[in-house]
Amino acid sequence: MSSAFTQPARFSDAEWKARVKLAACYRIFAHLGWAELIYNHISLRVPGPEQHFLINPFGLHYSEVTASNLVKVDVDGNLIGHSDWPINPAGFTFHGAIHATLPDAHCVMHVHTTPTMAVCCLKDGLSYTNFYAAQLYGQVAYHDFEGITVHHDEGARILASSGGKRVLLLRNHGPVVIANTLAQGFNLMWLVQRACEIQVASQALGALQPITEAALQGCVRDSLNFNPKFGAGEDSFAAMQRLIDRIDPSYRA
Repeated sequence: MSSAFTQPARFSDAEWKARVKLAACYRIFAHLGWAELIYNHISLRVPGPEQHFLINPFGLHYSEVTASNLVKVDVDGNLIGHSDWPINPAGFTFHGAIHATLPDAHCVMHVHTTPTMAVCCLKDGLSYTNFYAAQLYGQVAYHDFEGITVHHDEGARILASSGGKRVLLLRNHGPVVIANTLAQGFNLMWLVQRACEIQVASQALGALQPITEAALQGCVRDSLNFNPKFGAGEDSFAAMQRLIDRIDPSYRA
């Protein structure tokens, strides 16, 4: 499939591979209905010694993102090289702080899906009362709402609120996932999305059935999403990428 698209000479092999994979992720998000007009963002570190990152061009829908039009920036959000598009000023406020401070935070994702935002608006937040939420037990932190995330100083406070957790729920706003790899980030966001979907649906029916702490701890221990033996999410991401290739492989351009 990839042979139909030519790698531009200005990109190294490692950077191009990262660009193709990130562009695929944006198309996966669009396919799943996780896009938000031209807003929200997924950032990915470019392999190499520089602190450079890829993020979506501000003004394009996720379905229009391609490997070559992704924007490269430094930790302060300054453009590296040429881009026909700017980046969302709210898109790198906390992304940059997370990337700059956490050495293994190679991927940061943020969405505004209806179920995840609904749970972020609940006083008690995520309830560990379903199969998906159980796999996130002990891995979720919260940050109080301060408004639109365009102020640079909030980035440090968001980072502090995360407390080393991989999932951060911005209260009254939406979830942020911090991951070592793009595939791991996708699988964490999948768990968050499904956990919130089930919680919103089940809360409407009545009281939620609690899960014992021992069972919750067992779910985290046994979850394939965190098991390197099973690719820690690489296999499921690859399956979704193959689906996108069948639908529209233009993200590879």
